[in-house]
Amino acid sequence: ERAFSAGSDLKADAELAGRGEQTRHLPFGGFGGLTDPRFKLRKPVIAAVHGYALGGGFELALACDIIIATEQAQFGLPEPKVGLVAGGGGMHRLPRQIPLKTAMGMLLTGRYLSAYEAYRLGMVNEVVSFTELLATAERWAQEIIQCAPLSVMGTRQAAMTGLDLPLEAAINN
Repeated sequence: ERAFSAGSDLKADAELAGRGEQTRHLPFGGFGGLTDPRFKLRKPVIAAVHGYALGGGFELALACDIIIATEQAQFGLPEPKVGLVAGGGGMHRLPRQIPLKTAMGMLLTGRYLSAYEAYRLGMVNEVVSFTELLATAERWAQEIIQCAPLSVMGTRQAAMTGLDLPLEAAINN
């Protein structure tokens, strides 16, 4: 109940880097099979976050389509505090999901966001109590599965692909 995911062992990675040794590589697909953009997942993914979502754990949540968080949730990329970078995609996904200056403040300082700050910025879809977390994520999933599967899959794919294109190209793609 303490953490959604604290990601990698940042202290161990920093010690390896400090000795000039290779830090651990992400597995195929990245954290949880979701953070590597070369790994194309076709189904929507919902993150149910309680406690700390830090480093790779935050990168995992950022790779999801919907984020439900408890009131206690905290989000952050503490890598700069230990001489690392958010190499699982966080330094690229975060500025695409919240305002640039806020994202840069987090990326350059390791500052955390509370669940309510993340909701206010539009990164979190809903903030609930811990006892409501799984039921709320299941409700979102039920709303998605009430829709036509090919429409959901096509909409998700088009929306994600279109992020990297100018509006006209995205619409005509």
